[in-house]
Amino acid sequence: MMKKKFILQPSSFILRSYDFLWLSIALFPLLIIAVLLPIQPHDYWWYLRLGKDVLESGSVPVVDTYSSIQMGQPIVYQSWLSAVMLWLVFKAGGIPLTVLLVAALIGLTYALLWLMMREAGVGPRLAAVLTVVAGISGSNNWGVRPQLFAYPLFLAVLWLLLKWTRREDKTLWLLIPLSLAWTNLHGSFILFFILVGIAFVFGAGDRKKLFGIALISLAVTLLNPRGVILWQSVIGTFTAPGIRDLSPEWLPPLNQGWQMNIFFAWLILLVPLAAFARQRLARFEWILFLIFTWMALTGIRYVIWDLFILTALTAALLPEILLRNFDSSAGATIPGLNYSLGILFLLLSVFLLPGLRDAWWADSPPALDPVTTPVAAADWLADHPDLPGPMWNDVVFGSYLIHAAPTRPVWLDTRIQVIFTAEQAHNYLFVQSAQEGWDSFLKDNKVNLLFLARTQPAIVGAVQNSSEWCEQYSDDVALIFARCEPLP
Repeated sequence: MMKKKFILQPSSFILRSYDFLWLSIALFPLLIIAVLLPIQPHDYWWYLRLGKDVLESGSVPVVDTYSSIQMGQPIVYQSWLSAVMLWLVFKAGGIPLTVLLVAALIGLTYALLWLMMREAGVGPRLAAVLTVVAGISGSNNWGVRPQLFAYPLFLAVLWLLLKWTRREDKTLWLLIPLSLAWTNLHGSFILFFILVGIAFVFGAGDRKKLFGIALISLAVTLLNPRGVILWQSVIGTFTAPGIRDLSPEWLPPLNQGWQMNIFFAWLILLVPLAAFARQRLARFEWILFLIFTWMALTGIRYVIWDLFILTALTAALLPEILLRNFDSSAGATIPGLNYSLGILFLLLSVFLLPGLRDAWWADSPPALDPVTTPVAAADWLADHPDLPGPMWNDVVFGSYLIHAAPTRPVWLDTRIQVIFTAEQAHNYLFVQSAQEGWDSFLKDNKVNLLFLARTQPAIVGAVQNSSEWCEQYSDDVALIFARCEPLP
């Protein structure tokens, strides 16, 4: 007997107290992870500076003012709205409120994923298990960065398109405001049109209606501070030479570490699961799987998007016997108790926020990554404006220095795909590895100040053995050197 094609078949799901309890149980470990992860500096601190600058000037910068080697060069800040939101949150409540925002975005993202599975007919317990597995597998992509704002938007768009394939298109118009918001929040808005394009070509809904809404959604992407230039910038990001040299997240993933082990195992298991499933995947679902899996295998940064797709498709393919037995009858429930326990699970993570956890947890983990965030050294540098520049610095430190020492332009920072050239990236690696001629390069560029990381042993050792550099500051994280005789 031929298996019937399907698109995440809907059920008569209504969120009841028992469902709310299991949703809370699913989110509980994910929220705990979200609030305990230290803030990585890469795509956070310079966004704070950008958000502050946008609000103070009333416009989004169109030239670079943060780097000495790109000063005055044209720049397109794709995620300007995220930067503004991150700055407002930081200004209102510092790191604790920022971490709470992260937890809220993670909670919203995986709540949407859980709800999608419930609507597909998966029981609350099994949906909770799949949500937790998807969450912990992708938690290495939860850094405080604009991409966090895009996760719930991705799932909302996917959900609307799945409804459209079932001829439930009354809410399809919501794609328009989602497109507008996504465009101004993060450059990954191009995924919006990949999803819509796959649905239009391979989906089974009303193509005429989807085409009209897609055209309007495309038009509203021009409602951003840079107009069509934003599109040019986003496309350029994917083709920027040298981006893989300093940004490992653009490299293909390797099956190393338990998170990647889960991801690759999931990929392998999905195919036989689909072959023996109670119903066949529709073309739309297969193409979603193939395209996003291909993207994930070409770059680590795409893995989390593929995990969302894998989770949704797995929910559709699970055997009927598993669906029945895993979520057997819950028996009598007490709605008030379920809601109370659910709220308790959701609120427990609040007590683990930075600042609060320090009051009762003696060895609580740091809120900031201590290895990549040179707080003390940056404060010292800000207190010594008399030291002559230009300054050559560790690339990761550059993000924090843009925020903490705003009057001191950095050499290079983590905006690799935004402003810097491949040659500049390679020159940085040349100096960092202390290759022959590193000192001549710094002299030719009149560099008078070095802000180095302990994680750069080659250049640190070379500078310490040089008679041209005098150590000004050092701690367990960073070292600062100035030329003993500054260059004019």
